[in-house]
Amino acid sequence: MRFDANKRGLFRNRKSISTDNLLPWVIDAKEFLELCTQCTDCINVCPEEIIFKGDGGFPSIDFELGECDFCGKCAQVCQEPIFSPTSEAPWQKKATISESCLANENIYCRSCAESCEAQALTFQLGLNAVPKIDNELCNGCGACVAPCPTKAIDIKEL
Repeated sequence: MRFDANKRGLFRNRKSISTDNLLPWVIDAKEFLELCTQCTDCINVCPEEIIFKGDGGFPSIDFELGECDFCGKCAQVCQEPIFSPTSEAPWQKKATISESCLANENIYCRSCAESCEAQALTFQLGLNAVPKIDNELCNGCGACVAPCPTKAIDIKEL
């Protein structure tokens, strides 16, 4: 049985499916929602176990569970033509930091930078050292999300 987005608003005041945390290499969100069979192959093959059945039963990434290592297994196992080749960039998503970051309250915390293998997060020297993201270095892997004690970090399309 296919998911019918038109019926979504019947019991809730929401008629659309969130496409915020789609998998890497998805070509087009609308096409993904139309062609994904929700077979769970991508969920089962993910070595990091960060893919789950999300909104509407579609696969989605939860960075609270860990980071994406961009192994490409999710895209390779899929039988539908919804992924670009894994030799291309996985996406244009980057980390963003909200005002709830502890550094904005002059509380020492470096958990995001310590978890960033790409070293995309740095802190300026000084009393109020808030993290800065180098978007050239950030690959949107999400390694910085789970360690953040205030959930101030999100991975978003810029």
